[in-house]
Amino acid sequence: MIPRSKAGVSGALHPVRRLLIMVLGAAAVIIAAVLILGLWTVWTFNGPGPLAGRRASTDVVLRPGASLPEIAAALGRKHLIASPAVFVAAAQITGAARHLKAGEYEFPSRTSMKQILLAIREGDVVRHLVTIPEGVTSEAATAILMHSPHLTGVVPVAPEGAILPETYETQRGEDRAAVLQRMMDARDSLLAALWRRRRSGLPYQSPDQAVVLASIVEKETALAAERPRIAAVFVNRLEHGMRLESDPTVIYGLSGGKPLGHGLRASELALLTPYNTYLIDGLPPTPIGNPGRAALAAVLDPPRTSELYFVADGYGGHVFAASLEAHQKNVARWRALEKTRPPKAPS
Repeated sequence: MIPRSKAGVSGALHPVRRLLIMVLGAAAVIIAAVLILGLWTVWTFNGPGPLAGRRASTDVVLRPGASLPEIAAALGRKHLIASPAVFVAAAQITGAARHLKAGEYEFPSRTSMKQILLAIREGDVVRHLVTIPEGVTSEAATAILMHSPHLTGVVPVAPEGAILPETYETQRGEDRAAVLQRMMDARDSLLAALWRRRRSGLPYQSPDQAVVLASIVEKETALAAERPRIAAVFVNRLEHGMRLESDPTVIYGLSGGKPLGHGLRASELALLTPYNTYLIDGLPPTPIGNPGRAALAAVLDPPRTSELYFVADGYGGHVFAASLEAHQKNVARWRALEKTRPPKAPS
């Protein structure tokens, strides 16, 4: 029998050792792969996102009730995220999945997935603002809504004075009629609160009559500080049985509130319409526009004064008087001031 050499024994690996080396090698490969995958995932989540297309930012609209995979797919289609799967996993791990909010979002190019997830969790949606200026007619307010391209549907013309002029936040795809209803509900809520706290003894019997007077006050001055005082003048005139004699009401009766393009003429002041407060007693039949908060508050809690007249002071405001004699002097000063000014260029 020939004995085995030591070299032969040491040169051969035991099967167990061979298996162990194979297992360790495979484990090392797996660990390396996991580490690489983990680093890629962390980078994908925290690092800069994909480049936007031709624009510097990208819009995406997430519908109400959208599932997490649907949201991730929408972001992927817009090339806002590199991996919808990583987005889904991150949302689930962080707990954000239960708090994602629908709406329209806009993300600059290269926004990270982390920032996108945080924005959707916080509901940092694009804000579309619609502003209804104080004093505009309901027809003009309807035109503003119809020219807001992010809204949908058609909208009727609201009753005059039924809208609260404000800046309203709206969403892309929101129905115009629904936005109008919000504006009307806001006016109803404010008017009800002001009516409950109104000054006693006012010469109108209903909130609607207060809105009519507020619409006149709104048109008479652009200065918020003057509105209570002008409201007091009109309240005093109504209580004394005097006509309101307001130019804006006459204009509304002639043109529906649109500018005439010239100063009121004597012939126009002589035309009898339901809105000519030089010729009719009391209030006109409807508001002449949509008064804002300050005008509504002014007519429902005006200061107690003895003033019955006001006229422009030539500098954007008005001067007030309690007697006709004092008022006539103020008018004379106004006319003298007008004569010293260069004529206005035709519009």
